[in-house]
Amino acid sequence: MTTILTVAILAALLTSGFIVIKAGNVTCKGTIPSSLFAFIAILFTSGLDVGLIMFPLTEFPTYATEEVYQFTNPLAIEFGFWGFLVWGFYFLTTFYFCVIEPKVQLFEKPLIKFVNNIVIMGTCAFTGFLFLDYLPSYVPDISDPVRFGLTALVVALAVFSSTDISYIKVLSVASTWLFFALIAAVMLNAPGLGFGELLQTMTNIGGYFTHIDQFTRPISDYHQFYLFWWFSWSIMIGQFVARFVGGLKTWQLCAALLVIPSIPLAIWFSVLYYHYINAIEITYMLNLAMVFVGIVFVINSLDSLIRLYTSNLDITVERFGKTRYILGNFVLMYGLILAYQFTPFNIEWVGLLVIAIYAAVYLLLAQRSRLVLQTA
Repeated sequence: MTTILTVAILAALLTSGFIVIKAGNVTCKGTIPSSLFAFIAILFTSGLDVGLIMFPLTEFPTYATEEVYQFTNPLAIEFGFWGFLVWGFYFLTTFYFCVIEPKVQLFEKPLIKFVNNIVIMGTCAFTGFLFLDYLPSYVPDISDPVRFGLTALVVALAVFSSTDISYIKVLSVASTWLFFALIAAVMLNAPGLGFGELLQTMTNIGGYFTHIDQFTRPISDYHQFYLFWWFSWSIMIGQFVARFVGGLKTWQLCAALLVIPSIPLAIWFSVLYYHYINAIEITYMLNLAMVFVGIVFVINSLDSLIRLYTSNLDITVERFGKTRYILGNFVLMYGLILAYQFTPFNIEWVGLLVIAIYAAVYLLLAQRSRLVLQTA
């Protein structure tokens, strides 16, 4: 499994580099072109969830003590798990669905379409299940009725948001600003953390770039889980956000996806790392604020995926009406989330399915190229 993942990562990164070199000036424009800020906000909030908010403070001690991570500092490791290079997967799929898929329509082939939508629904529900499963670690002493009720509310809000693409755009932009406000609030919680101290802390991220080759393959089983997670999301997110690209050149799209989302990630992780190295406690109110923003991110993730599979399968509000659409998708998603309680489901399985879709697309594109050459 590790070998398959490593080969897939290298193939995706090499393909991304080839695209930038060969098609750097090709204009990428989606069916619902948006401003760069709106596009990045949709990408950022759709492609990330509550783990971004809540995981780092629990992960820094692991990265500081386990031998496998000792080649650099914990902040660089955290950034490497979430930032920069892994967004290259989203660049590859966003470019594909902007420029190539409209011409070749490979995702309209019955088998690829079927597997793709199964992956979307399964991953959407698994994201909701992870939220349900990890809630006790975010909110200690939360009761089971509240936990299941809150998850149901999140799913209901996500389904409602998915009924109109404008809701998704507004929620994405609003939650991006909420995230910036959360960063400011957590900074104010740390005595002595000014911009100078923040920049000094951020210099630790340089350890990622000096060891960037280490992040092109699984460092550990936990890193492998992250990489499979990124792969699992890559086709879905690219397929969804491609429609919002507003006319960027290919090289601009690549630079935007690798750099712009990495900036708030770097700031957020650095603020939390400052708390960690100085043993500063996160107050109860701040923890609630973090949970709230994390919940909004989960809603953003779920509504994007629900909108995607319902569009792909023509399960739309226009066809079924808003009431039937909301009830049907709520029952489907919440039912799958509950089903995960009784199954040994692993995200690695989804990652392998997505890698298989990548392989099928590569082969089909190569076959079409040969046919073009033979008939030339």
